[in-house]
Amino acid sequence: MLSVELHVHSEQSYDGRDPVDLILAQAAAVGLDAIAITDHDEIDASLEALERAPEYGLVAIPGIEISSKAGHVLGLGVERAVPPGLPFEETLERIREQGGIAVVPHPFQESRHGVMARISRDQLTQADAIEVYNSRLLTGRANRQAERFARTHGLPMTAGSDAHISEMVGQAVTRVDADERASEAILEAIADGRTSVEGKRTPWHISFRQAAGGAKRRAKNRFSELLE
Repeated sequence: MLSVELHVHSEQSYDGRDPVDLILAQAAAVGLDAIAITDHDEIDASLEALERAPEYGLVAIPGIEISSKAGHVLGLGVERAVPPGLPFEETLERIREQGGIAVVPHPFQESRHGVMARISRDQLTQADAIEVYNSRLLTGRANRQAERFARTHGLPMTAGSDAHISEMVGQAVTRVDADERASEAILEAIADGRTSVEGKRTPWHISFRQAAGGAKRRAKNRFSELLE
């Protein structure tokens, strides 16, 4: 079983902080086998990780967190950015056109752009997998809802730290029964449902700090755009 981190943000995300090297160093330090950097609508850091990961003894899975019209979708195994703002179904299609898989993160958390506020349950079943444990939780209710949904509909399950600072990488991991230690084999195993999940809560003070930092950076970016 491989230990895989499937949901991490770098400094390329509007609410991320750290560069690729710090993220990879942390992933190696906590004993991960593979990692996907999934920035918000940005893919450059993920592609950098593809090149740098072997230096840390890691497998890098290219990925991106896409802001679809319905909410966030993780595209894993893609090396070209999928445009934001597309309908949910088209976002899934664009991911699969590149040979990737579509994982829906925190689907029942409306405050964090979970898709269930805008799509039906039947639409959610079209995903390749559901993130059922996200470590940035307050009560855990949304995670339990996601897990019940995945189990009821026979959907593969994943976990992710949703780390926005390098120290939180590995807070939640997906254990993957892959045939080999390679990106393609890991994604195939996830799509086949050969996974289990485990994780622990990101400390509340860190979650709040990450959220506040993201809001501050968004405001700064908007102000800069107004000046241009």
